[in-house]
Amino acid sequence: MFRLFTLCLILFSSAAYADAPSRILFGSCSHQDKDIPIFESIIDENPDLFIFLGDNVYGDTEDMALLQEKYQKLGAKPGFQKLKEQTELIAIWDDHDYGANDAGKHFPQKEASRNIMLDFWGEPEQSIRRTRDDGIYTAYEYGEGEQSIHVILPDLRWNRDDIAHVTPAQYASDRKPKNMGPYSVHSNPTASMLGEKQWLWLEEELQKPSRIKIIGSSLQLLADFTGWESWANFPADRQRLFSLIKKHKVNGVILISGDTHWGEVSYYDENIDYPLWEVTASGLTQEWKEVSPNKHRIGQYTSKVNYGALNVDWEKKDPTISLGLYDESGSVVNEHTFRLSTLEPYQ
Repeated sequence: MFRLFTLCLILFSSAAYADAPSRILFGSCSHQDKDIPIFESIIDENPDLFIFLGDNVYGDTEDMALLQEKYQKLGAKPGFQKLKEQTELIAIWDDHDYGANDAGKHFPQKEASRNIMLDFWGEPEQSIRRTRDDGIYTAYEYGEGEQSIHVILPDLRWNRDDIAHVTPAQYASDRKPKNMGPYSVHSNPTASMLGEKQWLWLEEELQKPSRIKIIGSSLQLLADFTGWESWANFPADRQRLFSLIKKHKVNGVILISGDTHWGEVSYYDENIDYPLWEVTASGLTQEWKEVSPNKHRIGQYTSKVNYGALNVDWEKKDPTISLGLYDESGSVVNEHTFRLSTLEPYQ
């Protein structure tokens, strides 16, 4: 069975499951006070795995009783309950379920918020995610050998250094007309979202054997600077990831992300050994009409509710991958198909 859990590994940084999934769906930004009809299309797809990429509820509070109530609202939705019954669910958080808009390492209730979040998602009591002193990052391994997928979920909140804002006048005159946000690129070359201990963990995860490595980021990774929160605000972090892929000759990396309240696919092939794809799936309820520029965007974006999909045809000697975005009815918005071998330059 796909969801067969290897219990002896839950104490470590990643969990091991049986067969590699062939249909992985994912999404982000689901407001608990709204209906979520898109769950019906997701359920109809019968995914092997669904990844919640953050802002899974809109908590935005230091009142932990209130935060718990908001998770309960999501959990009570029939669509969520049905999805949970039929599909393996895994999750990372972003700012709103962490506890405050754009919050980082100084959020005072992060320990209590962690416990509520992990309880909701059914994290085992023995899980190291509950006791790490630097966040809830984790990884999952599915399948083995030529049919294997490794899902890596970094925590971009617990350790994130502060980021600077432009002035209100600069935002109004320069950023807003360009559909850009109020933040600046970090001037400190040592500033990080992950922190050094998590970086060492991530480097180890990248070196573990698997045919496909999915990095599930709560924030956009490939898009150039937009002024909103993203890896581009911390260029040293983004370059470090690219450098680790090259250093350790890591094949098969695919990126998925959330946060933006619009959906798009990015394609990046600058100074790396194979192209990186990223599907930003956002949101399950939230929409943002002033879509920011992204020179790496390929195909059309959507400013309506959406979810993402990664399909693998394992039956072929050179497996086919399709990546895409789908709307509330389950119709294709933006989809791309390619051979897995195009992500495998290293021998």
